[in-house]
Amino acid sequence: MSAEIYFALITFAFVTSVTPGPNNLMLLSSGVNFGFKRTIPHMMGIGFGFFILLIATGFGLAALLEYMPILYTALKFAGGAYMLYLAWKIATSGEISAEDKAASKPISFIQAALFQWVNPKAWVMAVTGIATYTAGQDYTSMVIIISLIFTLVNVPSVSLWAGLGTLMRSMLSDPVKLKVFNITMGLLLVASLWPMLM
Repeated sequence: MSAEIYFALITFAFVTSVTPGPNNLMLLSSGVNFGFKRTIPHMMGIGFGFFILLIATGFGLAALLEYMPILYTALKFAGGAYMLYLAWKIATSGEISAEDKAASKPISFIQAALFQWVNPKAWVMAVTGIATYTAGQDYTSMVIIISLIFTLVNVPSVSLWAGLGTLMRSMLSDPVKLKVFNITMGLLLVASLWPMLM
């Protein structure tokens, strides 16, 4: 693969990873509500889950969904329902008191990894990345290379959102401002369902 294709792939991975979407909105909210350190498993789960999704897409899952559209429809509705649940949880979360901090938990590594399978933006990224950058190349090698590059670019990119959320914590120390922020994040997560529904 030429240097130009590598550069184009890295650019594509960065732009699609760093732009707003369900993962980044949830990381921003987690950074505000839990801080950067407690959000690290969430970030790593996104990277791992998306890596597995890319591998699966490259080795036939996309073709299976095209052959059996009922599976795609079921996945779409399950993903939509789960995203609505997450949006509700974010929107109704409030100030975390000292005694609640130990009990309150951000999204775990496993939850974040599994979420990639119902995340519409992740599916678009996976299918587009595999279809675009395997053309004219050794297919098996390219699926692995694409998956590795995406993972190496994705985790630092999404961590920017958790970092931004962490920086915003002091600005949102007022419970009213935090409530408004959480409701806004919940509504934006619901709005991110629009491309999937279309």
